[in-house]
Amino acid sequence: MNSFRADLHIHTLLSPCADLEMSPANIVNKVKKTGLQIIGITDHNSTKNALLVKKLAEKEGIFVLAGAEVTTKEEVHCIVFFEFEEQLIQFQQFLEKQITIIPNPDGYFGYQPVVDENDYILELIPNYLPAALKKGISEVQKTVEKLNGIFIPAHVDRPSNGLFSQLGFIPPGLKFDGMGISKFSSEKDVRKHYVLGKEITLIRNSDAHYLQQIGEIYTEFNIENICFTEIKMALNQQNNRFVKIQ
Repeated sequence: MNSFRADLHIHTLLSPCADLEMSPANIVNKVKKTGLQIIGITDHNSTKNALLVKKLAEKEGIFVLAGAEVTTKEEVHCIVFFEFEEQLIQFQQFLEKQITIIPNPDGYFGYQPVVDENDYILELIPNYLPAALKKGISEVQKTVEKLNGIFIPAHVDRPSNGLFSQLGFIPPGLKFDGMGISKFSSEKDVRKHYVLGKEITLIRNSDAHYLQQIGEIYTEFNIENICFTEIKMALNQQNNRFVKIQ
């Protein structure tokens, strides 16, 4: 097995809470300096900048999981990823159909630009992207599962928008590949506080909204080679693949 550094929770400037310096090109340039080999692009309820980051990163030998950070009906944040562009497009259609429409006039909540590789604006999303979907966490999870994606409740230890702060428990039958914890907690404390067994894989990511945050913490994936299937196996502790928080 080989060890690879991963930061699976990074926002581009498409997220209204992210710095406008978080363009796809700037993110890739920053990642090159950090030593990260795997990153996840997770804008709020949108995948529209993810494929460009993937395209630019591949030229630099960096593997990108393309996806989104979903806000469920219960306002639980979950990060999701897909292997193929077709699956990503289908999930984008699901997001656009299910999101609660809250106007964002003149970037009141923050600007939400879709850009090209030269940082030219292609589109400004008019509605507030972090708004909750009309579907609950179980329905979102099943949609991701049907598309053979990766589903991870994000920063479950946070006092807001985490699985436990919003629901207080893991819904019966909810399938997930792992759980994310914030940079402010340790794996030991989270497992003890929420009584999470070793069979649940925990990952810790930067949740970067600014360039300097990318890679400030990372998770180590012990896998044979870098690909979607190997990453998913490691999250599920299959075939001697595993994840280790640094």
